[in-house]
Amino acid sequence: MACQAGCCSRMNRRHYIAAIERQTRVAMAVYTEVSDADVTAFVAQYDIGDVQSCKGIAEGIENSNFLLTTDQGPFILTLYEKRVKRQDLPFYLGLMRHLSNKGIPCPTPIIDRQGHMQAELCNRPAAIVSFRQGMWPRRATPGNCAALGAAMARMHLAGDHFPLNRDNDLSLSSWRPLLDASRRRVDEVQQGLAEELDGRLDALEAEWPSNLPTGVIHADLFPDNVFFRGDKLTGLIDFYFACTDFFVYDLAICLNAWCFEVAGDFNITKARRLLAGYVSIRPLSGAELNALPILARGAAMRFLLTRLYDWLFTPEGALVTRKDPLEYLKRLRFHGGVQSASEYGLD
Repeated sequence: MACQAGCCSRMNRRHYIAAIERQTRVAMAVYTEVSDADVTAFVAQYDIGDVQSCKGIAEGIENSNFLLTTDQGPFILTLYEKRVKRQDLPFYLGLMRHLSNKGIPCPTPIIDRQGHMQAELCNRPAAIVSFRQGMWPRRATPGNCAALGAAMARMHLAGDHFPLNRDNDLSLSSWRPLLDASRRRVDEVQQGLAEELDGRLDALEAEWPSNLPTGVIHADLFPDNVFFRGDKLTGLIDFYFACTDFFVYDLAICLNAWCFEVAGDFNITKARRLLAGYVSIRPLSGAELNALPILARGAAMRFLLTRLYDWLFTPEGALVTRKDPLEYLKRLRFHGGVQSASEYGLD
């Protein structure tokens, strides 16, 4: 589906800049201060026992997250900061509860005695969700990729009949405004980069598919959002980029996130296992297979542009780990040379 002339220029730039800022990962969290009395009073609204401890979680988060332990076990307490829009919380929390009820291993929002999944704590929306055991893989194996593919397919099927929708605010129509927001400084990262990205965006806008199978996708299933215990996948977490989009776009994101090595080489064994795991649960249509290379290019473009903006405009001294956008330029170029899904190892 080609972008209509001038449509991107009419997009609300602030909307997309807000979206990109939500992508920033803090290296050392800055938490909303929560007193013991506040936590105790908040937890008293739930049937989850008495508070024993509440400790801040500092790794890779966007909100104020705490490991909450009661005499009934561990939970996660989240205070939603400005990066997550209040109006999106019913979608995120409702989706997690829906998927959990369908057997997907994701955090389950706990309902309070009034029947609500969210409440207020320290003047912020807050929720308590179940705790998922496991660790994310620092170096993913082909077995991890196979398990992820199957779990993602089950998640897509389980999202059927979820009644809410949320547009993907970091999809095709956002990419030109994101590039424009960085344009005056893009060549600081690499000379000629702006011209190359313009050309690649032209192609994506002209060739982007339509009428592919669509439903709820996670849209951020990077390794740090997938938990394992040994080889067993035990959790899919961090649904705060979930949205309604092409199922196969979720797969394209994971090809980028899981199937390239540190040096930038594409690992076809990991890709083959990821795709085989997925199609063992949910076979891909011919149209989805044909679209996979361009969607993989699009996914690389999306993360390149969000990283690019973060790289250029994160203030010095901010408690943020900036990620190299050129890592995704290499992936974008690789996908640009792929002619069919078979080159990703899919028979």
